[in-house]
Amino acid sequence: MGGDGPGSYDCSGLTQAAWRSAGVSLPRTTYTQINAGTRVPRSGLAPGDLVFFYSGVSHVGLYIGGGKMIHAPRPGAPVRVAPIDEMPFAGATRPA
Repeated sequence: MGGDGPGSYDCSGLTQAAWRSAGVSLPRTTYTQINAGTRVPRSGLAPGDLVFFYSGVSHVGLYIGGGKMIHAPRPGAPVRVAPIDEMPFAGATRPA
């Protein structure tokens, strides 16, 4: 597996850690996180929603509003804020 923190995160490790800090347990991978909650349309995104990218659902970020997300681009790279239009949007989930 990639980085699940706290020294280094991969994309799904970051979202898992963020939601864990709010008391919500998420599965470890993007492929399973997309099914952990209620699907939401892009037009209905709210801060905290998980946003997924690429046709294989191989990347996830945490939506923060204003068309932006926080994500870990790759294991070992700094976590950063980026526009969600930076990658091909594949779907979104609102964890419960």
